[in-house]
Amino acid sequence: MSRRDARALQEAIDDALTERREFVYTACTYREDGSYVVSRRGSTSAGNAKVFESFEAVRRLFDRLPERFGAQAVGRTGITGSRRHLLVRHFAEHPAFSCRLTCRSPLTVEKRPESTADASSAGDIV
Repeated sequence: MSRRDARALQEAIDDALTERREFVYTACTYREDGSYVVSRRGSTSAGNAKVFESFEAVRRLFDRLPERFGAQAVGRTGITGSRRHLLVRHFAEHPAFSCRLTCRSPLTVEKRPESTADASSAGDIV
């Protein structure tokens, strides 16, 4: 294998292991080290991001939250500042989390039964 081909293969592997998804207000990055980053869409500041050891850690956080929650409940888990609101919004936007935004002020999310979750309605506001 040539050096050029090896470099192209390495770049392809890096791209496959690092995936970024963007939603309306938030974005997420699956890093090659297995960590999962939730960030404010379009922001490059570390103050607008929360790094988790894995996506499963975010799933466990979501599962521990009450059926109806906002930034205050997320804050009880040790997450501080604007990252609390960022996560509430991310849960509402990401199709893997069965919930929807029910109120903008204060920002509130309500969980839905898994069987009725629909990725196309993630983030709808009633």
